Amino acid sequence: MTILKTYARLWTDDLDRALPLLEQLTGEQPNLLLDVHTVGLAIGDFLVIAGPAEERAKYGHASATVVVEDLDALQATLESAEATITTPVTDGPTGRFLYARHADGAGVEYVEWNPELVSRLIRA
Repeated sequence: MTILKTYARLWTDDLDRALPLLEQLTGEQPNLLLDVHTVGLAIGDFLVIAGPAEERAKYGHASATVVVEDLDALQATLESAEATITTPVTDGPTGRFLYARHADGAGVEYVEWNPELVSRLIRA
């Protein structure tokens, strides 16, 4: 099981207001912009989650997003380390994901991106 990328999560009410500063600080535009249910996502050097506070709160139980090579192998590793899978493996717009709470209490979203995204954003 390999970690391909880790994202710090940034929370904002307004994606359009948040992105110019982040683009200036990183020197790059987001690699991917998505709307997922009622929040907007910008994925670049950060994972920016934008929308009304009550909608963002649905994703607040994870402190980071981690892209992994093999979600099934990761799940086995998590379970052997006594982590609790709080959201089972689910298909999403970028591939598959799950949420887990580690034995120490840390909440993390783990994502296995589809091969096109891995090729374009990780292995480029």
